[in-house]
Order: sequence, then structure tokens, then C-alpha cells
Amino acid sequence: MQPLKGIRLVSLALNLPGPAAVARLRDMGARCTQVLPPAGDPMALYSPLAYQAMTTGIRQLTLDLKSAAGQRQLTRLLEKTDVLLTSFRPSALKKLGLDTRQLRERCPQLSTVFIVGASGPRAEEPGHDLTYQAEAGLLAGLDLPPSLLADMAGALLASEAVLKVLWQRQRTERPAHVQVALADAAQWLALPVQWGLTGPGTLLGGRHAGYRVYACKGGRVALAALEPHFAATLGRVVGLGSLTPQACLEPATHEAVAAFMARRTRKQLEQLAQTHDLPLHTLPV
Repeated sequence: MQPLKGIRLVSLALNLPGPAAVARLRDMGARCTQVLPPAGDPMALYSPLAYQAMTTGIRQLTLDLKSAAGQRQLTRLLEKTDVLLTSFRPSALKKLGLDTRQLRERCPQLSTVFIVGASGPRAEEPGHDLTYQAEAGLLAGLDLPPSLLADMAGALLASEAVLKVLWQRQRTERPAHVQVALADAAQWLALPVQWGLTGPGTLLGGRHAGYRVYACKGGRVALAALEPHFAATLGRVVGLGSLTPQACLEPATHEAVAAFMARRTRKQLEQLAQTHDLPLHTLPV
């Protein structure tokens, strides 16, 4: 499906959230152009693999937006564009003549999606994926997170915002302008923590014997026998009979499941999962 076929999008966003959003919009059929500064996109140095994945099929144009010539070229481009995506701070956009007021004067047909670090008055604050995850309560101890969750969630919200402004334009025949904050994206991902679903001692944080990571021979096993019918099957496989939801919370059940897993290899557990329809995935040590 290519619901955005014929839509013209220009992105001034660099690094990860913006380009990742553009890649999703490209896959939906939008004609995407990325405007690069003379120094290029730092992501090309950080990860050539990521850069290639996010820019394949994207037209790239290098412009010096601090120059009059670059500004004229950008204006000509935006006059034929449906949506502009940016990731500058508001003050930087204003200096470049790209805040909402100035864009309305230059390109009245243009809708915009602004990616910022935090929403509202905090949009000028410096930050990055790591700080937004920390603020949302997604960090454990001194370990770095396994993925750039705020950036990637922000990309999803940004691509969603593009769909929103296009839908608004279709309904009202007027452009729309939306701000997307990476801090808000991290907070959205952290809602299960705030709801008490995850975290030490919670139902999905190790309290349920059917929803844990156990050691096994030659590796680990991520077990997700959470629903009652999965838990009942797990109990029968382990030799405890059909486990009730309450029994899954008992220390003795945890000990029995851990001992069962520890005596079996990854291959044996994968075979058990296929035979008994259990949700699990094995991993190396």
C-alpha cells in the first residue's frame, strides 16, 4: 500500500528521529527530499548501515541555509511541497526564517511537523535520547539502554503527525502545523512502568513465574507464558499440574520452573515450545 503516493515531503532533519520518520513515509509512497547542510548528516559517520537504510530512495540536496542563495533555493523547493519536517530548536528555526509565522508568509500551502526534544516551553532545552529515557524512568542502574527508544518512538510519532496534518488539510483545505517531542515519546513508552505492569516486583517485572528470563544449558530462555492457558500448559510441562494465576506468583513455582529450564538445552526447550504451543525464545549466554 502507498497511501502517500503523490505527496511531496521535504526534511531538514538529521541524525535519527527525522530520517527514520522519512524512511517510513517513503515506504508509504511519499516523494521525499532531504536537505543537507554543507557538512552532511552526522549519521553517515555514526552508522553507515543506518544512514543507507534511512536514505535509500530519498532525494538529497545540499544547501547552505545560512546564505541568501540557499534560502532562495529552499523557498523554491517548499513552494512545491506538501509537508516540511524539521528537527531544529525553535530559536534556530526563527533565525533561518522557518518558524510557523515566516513559513506561512513564504509558503502558505505548506504544512509542517516540528520534531523537538521536549514540548512547550522546554523545546529549547538541550537533550538526547539518553536523557529522555532517563527522565521517563527507562534506565536501569548504570547500564546504557539497549536501543534508542525515544528517537525511534519519536520517529513513529513524527510519521503519524505527517498523516495528521495531511488529513487536516484534506478536511479543511488549510495547512496544519504539529510539534512532536522526543521526551513525550519516551514518556509514552514508559506508561507500562507508571501503570505498575513492569519494574522489579511487578507482574511483568519478575513476579509471574511464567514471564521471566531463565538460565538454561548453553544460554537463556525468555518465557512468556502469561495468559492462563499458557500458564496451565507450562505447569503441566514442568510437572506442577495446571498452574492457576495465583500459583504462578508463588516462590515454589519460580524455583520449579527455574530448575526445569536449567536442566535443558536451548534446542530441547525450543522443541518443547513447538510441541506444547508455549511462547518462549532462547538466547545465547
